[in-house]
Amino acid sequence: MLLLGFFLGLAVGVGLCIWQQIQLKRYLAREIQPLTSRSQVLLPLLPNLQKAIARLKQQRQELQQSLQTYQDLLDFAPLAYLLVDEENQLLWCNRQAREILYLQRWQLGQVRLLLELVRSYELDHLIEQTRDRQKPQTTEWVFHPPCDNAVEMPKIKSLTLRASSLPLPDGQVGVFLENRQPLVDMNQARDRSFSDLAHELRTPLTSISLVVETLQNRLEPPLNRWIDRLTQEVDRLINLVQNWLELTQMEATPDIQLRTKPVEMRSLIMSVWETLEPLAQRQKLSFSYFGPENIWIKADQARIYQVFLNLLDNSIKYSHPSSNIFVQAEILSEKDNYTDDSVSSILEINLIDSGVGFSEADLPHIFERFYRGDKARTHSPLTEGNSVKSIVGNGLGLAIVRQILLAHGGSIKAMNHPETGGAWIQLQFPEVVANSQRQDYS
Repeated sequence: MLLLGFFLGLAVGVGLCIWQQIQLKRYLAREIQPLTSRSQVLLPLLPNLQKAIARLKQQRQELQQSLQTYQDLLDFAPLAYLLVDEENQLLWCNRQAREILYLQRWQLGQVRLLLELVRSYELDHLIEQTRDRQKPQTTEWVFHPPCDNAVEMPKIKSLTLRASSLPLPDGQVGVFLENRQPLVDMNQARDRSFSDLAHELRTPLTSISLVVETLQNRLEPPLNRWIDRLTQEVDRLINLVQNWLELTQMEATPDIQLRTKPVEMRSLIMSVWETLEPLAQRQKLSFSYFGPENIWIKADQARIYQVFLNLLDNSIKYSHPSSNIFVQAEILSEKDNYTDDSVSSILEINLIDSGVGFSEADLPHIFERFYRGDKARTHSPLTEGNSVKSIVGNGLGLAIVRQILLAHGGSIKAMNHPETGGAWIQLQFPEVVANSQRQDYS
């Protein structure tokens, strides 16, 4: 019985094992069948897939070669170029950038903030501004290179740089840098040469002027008309030399020239017009002032007088006979950028004549020194009766006016007035003085 029970249990166990094996094979068959059918479908696509992978690898190699070519071109470009990521970390720069910004110690692959390497807040601000506005930006500033070695410090000079930035994908920014220092040095050398020449010319011109005055009293008509013409030319040369020296001095030290105090603008403008009124009467010109009666600004009275003397003199010269010259004054309010409650006042003065105006091509260059456009007012003849009056200038008057306005923190703009067709000069002065503040100034 025991033996029979043993064999019976063994048979039941073997049967169960066989049944489990059969069930396992059926389950595996069901699971493998979809995979087998998919592999039968995918097998014909494998060659095409391999070809596509090969093409992608080739395109990647070509892109890498193109990228390397562009980097080589940028590396040998005459302009400096650098690339930063979204956190202002330097990713790449070319050879010119390494030389201008003293980045020889930086190596490709290093993770360093650009501000740590260059220490230029102007450049860092330009990059942030470009990223925020998502528009190309341009700025110019004086870069002071960092130097850790006291011995090398005297050899390192500051550079005038101009940067043009461009927003790129993923928050990156590319910046092109131009070293403007050679041009600045050349302009300074030119200004020194002209200034030295002007100083040397003053003495002989003064001597010639004295000789001409002596001859003028001794010659009689018709010979004295040649002396009169010579006198005009000598005076023009003396005025040119004086204006050049004055402009050069103001550009070198603009703040030293100003002796500011409260100045009443309407009275000053009317005083200038009274000085020039004899010239205006020859062309039967009228003058009108529109605006507040009592406007005070903090300014150098002599310099502002010079500004309006030059501008009104130009308006008289280039106005048509029997026309009008207008001066419009207005106080503008401007909110402070930092506090909403603070409001600053700006005096805007518009001087408008009815003359020939400016040509559109010359408008951007009106305030440049010695600029004499072919169609500008400086060469425009005016008719006076039946004769043609040719106006001659030295090209420095408006440049001096602009420099005086800049020294006062103001601005000047030249346009053509849409109604009169003549010149429209717009000036702005920021230092408007209230009545209660005038006694605070000496």
